[in-house]
Amino acid sequence: MWKEFKEFALKGNMFDMAVGIIIGGAFSTIINSLVSDIIMPVVGMFIGGTDFANLFIALDGNKYESLAAAQEAGASVFAYGSFIQNVINFILLALVVFFLVRTVNKLRKPAEAPAAPETKECPFCKSQIAIAATKCPNCTSVLPEYEAVPDAE
Repeated sequence: MWKEFKEFALKGNMFDMAVGIIIGGAFSTIINSLVSDIIMPVVGMFIGGTDFANLFIALDGNKYESLAAAQEAGASVFAYGSFIQNVINFILLALVVFFLVRTVNKLRKPAEAPAAPETKECPFCKSQIAIAATKCPNCTSVLPEYEAVPDAE
């Protein structure tokens, strides 16, 4: 059992996945900071200085100065501002990942196959002739691949 576990754990896919999860966590922190510290203050400024983190409804009916004050008082709150911020975080994260994957996919595209040749060389006079030619227009030789095949009658 230990041997099987060791083979499983040491597969390349396992390490790739672990690295992806670690990078994803760090990337999520960067996106959260982008949304919280840069985008949301600008959006709040455009909608009248509203701080989304402090948009909430206290379910006990009392009024509180901030979400932190309501939570400190032990009140149940409907923190819809936090939800809005998390939705914006998700949309931005998805957008960034989309552009990242799109860029990587463009870089990974295989090179296009070279175009089929349009000319070939006459084996007799060495001049360039059309690929579909059956007879060389320069030396009038019948090309070997097109020599007459005897009738099968």
